[in-house]
Amino acid sequence: MNELPANFTILALETSCDETAAAVVRGGRTVLSNVVASQMATHERYGGVVPEIASRQHILSLAPVVRAALAVLPNGWADVHAVAATHGPGLSGALLTGLNAAKAMAWRRGLPFVAVNHLEAHLYAGWLGSDPPPPFPLVALLVSGGHTLLVLLRDHGNYQLLGQTRDDAAGEAFDKVARILGLGYPGGPAIQAAAANATPGGVLPRAWLRDSYDFSFSGLKTAVLHRVQDRLAQQSRLSGRKGAGETPQLDAPFVAQMAYAFQESVVDVLVTKTVDAARRYQAQAILLAGGVAANRRLREELIRRASVPVHLPAFDLCTDNAAMVAAAAFYRFHSGVQYGWDVDVTANLPLEQAN
Repeated sequence: MNELPANFTILALETSCDETAAAVVRGGRTVLSNVVASQMATHERYGGVVPEIASRQHILSLAPVVRAALAVLPNGWADVHAVAATHGPGLSGALLTGLNAAKAMAWRRGLPFVAVNHLEAHLYAGWLGSDPPPPFPLVALLVSGGHTLLVLLRDHGNYQLLGQTRDDAAGEAFDKVARILGLGYPGGPAIQAAAANATPGGVLPRAWLRDSYDFSFSGLKTAVLHRVQDRLAQQSRLSGRKGAGETPQLDAPFVAQMAYAFQESVVDVLVTKTVDAARRYQAQAILLAGGVAANRRLREELIRRASVPVHLPAFDLCTDNAAMVAAAAFYRFHSGVQYGWDVDVTANLPLEQAN
């Protein structure tokens, strides 16, 4: 273990997907700056992230984002003790821009460097500003656009994967169902907003996968698609009888009802498995992480049903950001980890490699 000073300050970069982010974090838990340049508007017209466009935009955004993050330090680089960046999982081209920039900045200034697993970083968002910090052992539910994991943390850097999605990640399912319902991109906020206008009721199937902490959401997505197809066919028949000849459209009450039922199904499965895992492994707390952690229904239901404290990241720390990368890096440096300049990106980097 390395004894780090209380003011140990890390500059971190995050470019794993479509956010260009830089942050300065002190002592592993105090966020001094957290700057994010989002590409959401750029990719919205395509209905999802286009890797090549994301990489190009990172190159354009990185320098101004880093300057903005460092602006909070009175002495600039002189106040930075170390540098960190995400090296996977994510889009290879996007990861390369941030990783290479961070290594170059650290090398030029003779600062230690550490590469961080993006999934581990999401978990450490729960340590930022949390007082007291989450206790061990704990069960973490990490839900994002690309991953859905249930993890047992026995200590810093000690992870046991309990379950994961067998097909679509939860966030991916939100995006796909939003597209089916004509709600646009990104799907998470759109589904949540539509569901808020629904009259409670209506049930969609839940894939429980008995005796397993794994998840599956592809069947749920297909169930929504079939309901939508049936609704459109029904409206087409009615339109034909009236002689209107118009292309049938989904009515707002139906869309709201489908959004509500879909969200309830996802939340029910996520919360049930998480609470059961916390009981089985005698966890002292539950930690929620990832972009889908911003879903208010998921947060409320997890708190309501859990028998142990639930640690929730701030809303701005749920989606990709560099503050969480700096938090994870702090505990890496504290354990004596330091990476060489030859570290490379790994697009499919599993969480277990962070052990």
